[in-house]
Amino acid sequence: MRFMRLGEPGAEIPAVSDGTTTWDLRPLTADIDGAFLAADGLRRAEATAAEGGLPVLAADGLRIGAPIARPPAVICIGMNYAAHARESGSEPPTDIVVFYKHPNTVVGPHDDILLPPGSTTTDWEVELAAVIGRRARYLSSPEEALDCIAGFAVANDVSEREYQLERSLGQWSKGKSFETFNPLGPWLVPAAEVGDGSGLRLRSAVNGDTRQDSTTNDLIFSVAEIIHRLSQFTVLEPGDLINTGTPEGVGLSGRFPYLQAGDTVEVGIEGLGEQRSTVRPA
Repeated sequence: MRFMRLGEPGAEIPAVSDGTTTWDLRPLTADIDGAFLAADGLRRAEATAAEGGLPVLAADGLRIGAPIARPPAVICIGMNYAAHARESGSEPPTDIVVFYKHPNTVVGPHDDILLPPGSTTTDWEVELAAVIGRRARYLSSPEEALDCIAGFAVANDVSEREYQLERSLGQWSKGKSFETFNPLGPWLVPAAEVGDGSGLRLRSAVNGDTRQDSTTNDLIFSVAEIIHRLSQFTVLEPGDLINTGTPEGVGLSGRFPYLQAGDTVEVGIEGLGEQRSTVRPA
């Protein structure tokens, strides 16, 4: 099943779809947020839809918003694919590299990416995103961490490299937290349907030309390992969004030009859907 939020920004309708029929989730919840996820909302919604307990929603023509509302935190893992670390000029890390994005960077999968004034080094990064479904603190193992994942989605960790690397004084978040810099979705797919997040193909393209083409088998730290390690120094809450890293093929590599106004960026992950965003001046 595919969980999504449909409608104009700030007025999205929570919904679930089997790919053919879309049902309105408002009889169960006002939104797809941390409280809904923590209350086993995904499983309850699937069961209620199967029983005919939800009204059908006419979804055609509605904007697709981010599939989760108001993530309490957006936690990102850097250099988590060995080939990407090399193209960035770094050795693969021996522990997770962590940075944060402001939650208000999260927008819909087809919303515009707004180019910061004067930016000439804005980059794309297709990533597997995990959404936390129950509180995680001091987890005992990666296996226990898997039980904390509500589902998975496609993310684009848009990055302004000058702010990230030259103006940052080591604080990557300066280049990561511009408005619209985390398109998310189109769907949240329950972990029960995706498994542990391994073996998924990730792809990105700019103006129709392929940039990234890899699989999550190349992750240095698996999703379960990421969550386990994060839980040792921060409490993860339901609704938290974790971007797990990007494979090689970004503009930072020097092999491709950075984004310009008018460019079209497409990113997608096998089984989780695709995004298509247009780059426009902020």
